[in-house]
Amino acid sequence: MPYYVFKINEGPTALIKNLEMVQEFEVFKDAKNHARELRAGDDANYKVIFADNALEAEERLQEQREKPILMEWEK
Repeated sequence: MPYYVFKINEGPTALIKNLEMVQEFEVFKDAKNHARELRAGDDANYKVIFADNALEAEERLQEQREKPILMEWEK
């Protein structure tokens, strides 16, 4: 399964993100290094994600995750 690098910009609401696939890599190290280079030259968020295809990668990036529950000692 390939690794995808996505550029993430804030959308019109907090629930919607504008995603743009930048490049696809077969090796994680290459994807990580490319994302680091892009982050150094731009203020946008860049994420590396592992998925079967580009559509699944976009769906994973769009899903809303529940906020983790903080225990008393973690505050």
